[in-house]
Amino acid sequence: MASNNSQAGALDRARQAGIPAYHVSVKTEGSEEGVSAKLLELIDQGSLDLLVLAGYMKKVPPPVLRRLQNRIVNIHPALLPAFGGPGLYGERVHEAVLRQGCETTGVTIHMVNEEYDEGQIVLQRSVPVPAGVSAEELGRLVLAQEHDSYWRVLKGFAQGKIRPTDSANPSNAVAIDPEWLKSIQALDSPTSEYSG
Repeated sequence: MASNNSQAGALDRARQAGIPAYHVSVKTEGSEEGVSAKLLELIDQGSLDLLVLAGYMKKVPPPVLRRLQNRIVNIHPALLPAFGGPGLYGERVHEAVLRQGCETTGVTIHMVNEEYDEGQIVLQRSVPVPAGVSAEELGRLVLAQEHDSYWRVLKGFAQGKIRPTDSANPSNAVAIDPEWLKSIQALDSPTSEYSG
């Protein structure tokens, strides 16, 4: 487990569970090139099949993208392509959704490429935007949907229902079993009712 944030709670949780956890940043490695080299070293040590991003706020270095082409997955707190791109993360996304007056927002799990939030979409699930909700409250609703969705996608990878391809076309990064996708899309949203 690696984080560019030395204060990330996930680092402590990983260490408590006996999982190797690393702070990897320009601070620890001295340069962006050093960060790339350290990440590649960790990837090789772990023999990774899939790199899972969660709250990673930086662009993935090009050498890592090349090493793990079509094997990096991310989650975004909106229905891409809306409310994606540089600078749109966390509460900023929810504030933008509310400013726009959207009735629905949601979660997008997508593959990662050279462009922010433009990789192949693996799964999207919607979240209704209740009237009068604050950005913070909306964030909690979306986070509940994220928690209910990401593990399902990761399990789909583990079961071979989602398979990385060798395609150089970013829109064909993975092959998705249509029956798996249909079963996930049929799930009721756990955030469909707002309880204030």
